[in-house]
Amino acid sequence: MGNPNAGKTTLFNALTGLRAKTANFPGTTVERRMGRVTLGGQVVELLDLPGLYSLAAATPEEKLAHDALIGRISGQAKPTAVVLIIDATNLERNLYLASQVLELRLPTVVALNMCDLATRRGIHIDPEGLSAELGRPVVPITARTGWGVEHLRREVEVILDQASIGTVEPRVSATPMQGTAGLPITLPMAQTVTTSQVIGDGAIEQTTPGAAAACSCSGCPFQARYEWAEGVGSRCTTGQRATTGSRTEKIDRVLTHPVIGVAAFFAVMFGVFATIFWIAQYPMDWIDALFTTGGDLLSRYIPAGDLRSLLVEGVIGGVGGMLVFLPQICILFFFLSLLEDTGYLARAAFVMDRLMRRVGLPGKAFVPLLSAHACAIPAIMATRVIEDRRDRLVTILVAPLMTCSARIPVYAMVTALLFWHEPLKAAAMFTGAYSLGIVAALGMAFLFKRTILRGESKPLVLELPSYKVPSLRNVGLRAPYFHN
Repeated sequence: MGNPNAGKTTLFNALTGLRAKTANFPGTTVERRMGRVTLGGQVVELLDLPGLYSLAAATPEEKLAHDALIGRISGQAKPTAVVLIIDATNLERNLYLASQVLELRLPTVVALNMCDLATRRGIHIDPEGLSAELGRPVVPITARTGWGVEHLRREVEVILDQASIGTVEPRVSATPMQGTAGLPITLPMAQTVTTSQVIGDGAIEQTTPGAAAACSCSGCPFQARYEWAEGVGSRCTTGQRATTGSRTEKIDRVLTHPVIGVAAFFAVMFGVFATIFWIAQYPMDWIDALFTTGGDLLSRYIPAGDLRSLLVEGVIGGVGGMLVFLPQICILFFFLSLLEDTGYLARAAFVMDRLMRRVGLPGKAFVPLLSAHACAIPAIMATRVIEDRRDRLVTILVAPLMTCSARIPVYAMVTALLFWHEPLKAAAMFTGAYSLGIVAALGMAFLFKRTILRGESKPLVLELPSYKVPSLRNVGLRAPYFHN
């Protein structure tokens, strides 16, 4: 478990060998996933929990993670041990949740993830010093590449062996936080509030984990936790401790601008579609030539008649006519996964929030509606992350109007027939067909806002993830399962 976008599902996939969906976008995991992994000669059931900022759960996915952690889920035992994922590029922010998890006194191993990104940004964390501060073993890893994962496995095996004989004893923290080492803290079920980081002419709204609007006194538990997290972070970190570098801020001034950002979004999508048709024409020609040659060869050995017509025109022609458009679909999903892995789609959600709110859709609907471009069923399931009932219902109603993957072969076939060797015209037509579903969804949302589902949508609260160099291996494995 850990904060959103800290790399939990990536580590889960690395340990179990599964291909659960990961994304450089907070809130991708909205339910618990289970997998099996062999550790120390025993088969262990591993749970991948949704990200949360605080055990004071304010959203359905945070409540799910909290209940699983303390053993409140029916049919699911309390976990034997916890692998707590901490983002090395945002140490202080992640330590707030860590302080609450450690208070539960469960056998815990801390996985310090994204160490490669931290190093590139000049952030250096002392794992041994952090281990002494937290009283738990700390293992530096990069789950995306697999670096350090074997060391983490060995630490988890040790914890499980100790837990099986009841000998797990947390190490004594060198700088105990009030409430963590002897002084009890009662965790209030507080609602989260938001802060805004202004960049250029736009504001990036970010969640402040577990902060209660009424808590302003220096002695409240929230303040104590923040002060403890800041102190631990300062003692264990050298180099810059900023969560975002100047380069990221310069890029975001453009990509999150209320006007330039929208234009950039449509330019990126048009560029993606143009590239798809330009690249796909080569494998499409090869597939077409392969099936044409196969049909010609078969025609030489089978006399004219119903059987040859069935095999050549029906089987070979029909299968070839469908497979010839497969490269476009695969390349499309590859590019969408690539954009997702870089962190750009979170910026796209931010810049599209203003337009979506005007028609009655919440900003959080961006991810479900994006998923609807693959399939409406998982998109509707993903609406559980939208807290407001009206916003959730509007999103469910308009999601089937988006251009799903079942329509892509039709669009691709018609476009390719009209503009076989004209990528720019094909991209323009494909973009128009794709946009038609978006326009229909926005139009119906506006109609619902004025008729059966009156009211305003809730403001978008979104933590923008850091930009990352996408892993081609992860993107290649995930692209065929993008609809999941």
